[in-house]
Amino acid sequence: MSVAKEIETPELEIPEDAIIFPPGDLDSDEPPLETYFHLQQMLLLLKCLDWWWRDRTDFFAAGNLTVYYSPRQRKSEDFRGPDFFMVQGTERKPRKSWVVWEEDGKYPNLIIELLSTSTAATDKGLKKQIYQDIFRTPEYFWFDPNNLEFAGFILVGGTYQPIDSNPQGWLWSQQLDLFLGVYEEKLRFFTAAGELVPTPEEVAEQEMQRAEQEKQRSDRLAAKLRELGVDPDSL
Repeated sequence: MSVAKEIETPELEIPEDAIIFPPGDLDSDEPPLETYFHLQQMLLLLKCLDWWWRDRTDFFAAGNLTVYYSPRQRKSEDFRGPDFFMVQGTERKPRKSWVVWEEDGKYPNLIIELLSTSTAATDKGLKKQIYQDIFRTPEYFWFDPNNLEFAGFILVGGTYQPIDSNPQGWLWSQQLDLFLGVYEEKLRFFTAAGELVPTPEEVAEQEMQRAEQEKQRSDRLAAKLRELGVDPDSL
């Protein structure tokens, strides 16, 4: 959803064949997400995937983080800021940005853009072209938190082709081995069996509900035993 702007920096007289090695660990330079709904949606995707892959150490997922991909290794050119992206086959550790030339040339395996009225044209046009032709990102999705527009594409023969939906309207991601679909006006992940991938908070709530149900069952059993003249504590 966000569109990174080029950074104005004075150009130095450097030969064209010179190799540029900028400082490592470049800061991200993305503007804030446009609305509260966009921010909440991005955080929701991150929390769910981090929890679902909590035992994995071979991926990196982030949101609204700059991807630097300049062939000349310059921070001031060739960069984009996907709203959500995931890279596989890399170390799971915090990063200030994703710098392609410092990550063994790896680009995102999957990108999700959150549409808005101000960026939808870019997300569907220029960014889609860049993700297809330069990033060669295998899967690209977009979702509009306002009108719930949702679409996905898979790279086939170098060109993005639409992903067919299942009867629920969900789209399968080979990169995640999960479905993506709209649930309660949010973009969520679903397993191949159709189960919602929960947030950590939802997991905690479910565990509390199960504990409460078990307590109620135990209390009913104890009351029944007392009616029969049996002390439950003696069992």
